[in-house]
Amino acid sequence: MTLTAIYCGGLLVIIAIAGYLYGITAGHASLTALIPAAFGLALAILGLIGKAKENLRKHLMHVAVLIALAGCIIPAIRLLRMTEYSMNAAFFAQLGMSLVCLAFVILSVRSFINARRSDV
Repeated sequence: MTLTAIYCGGLLVIIAIAGYLYGITAGHASLTALIPAAFGLALAILGLIGKAKENLRKHLMHVAVLIALAGCIIPAIRLLRMTEYSMNAAFFAQLGMSLVCLAFVILSVRSFINARRSDV
C-alpha cells in the first residue's frame, strides 16, 4: 500500500501543477490550484515513511486513507454544488483529485480486508 500512496500522491501533485500552469498561461493563476498537491504530498510522505518504518506502516496507511477520503469527498461536494457545469481546468482538477483519491481509498480498503483475512 505504501507504493500506492506514493503513486497516488504523485498523481495529485501532477494534477495541481498542471492546473496551476494552465492558470498561469490563461492569465488567472490561483494558489488554490495547488490544493491537490497538499493532499498528494501528505499521501506521498506517509507512503515513504510507512515504507521506511515497518512498525508504523499500518497506522500511517490508515491516516493516508483518511486524508484520501477527505480528498475525495471535498471536491466531489464542490462539483455537486456547481450550478453551472463548465468544462474548465478547475472542474477537471477537482474531478481528477476526487477520482484519484477515491481509487486510493478503494484500493486501501481492499488491501486492509485482504490483510485481515490473511491474519485470521
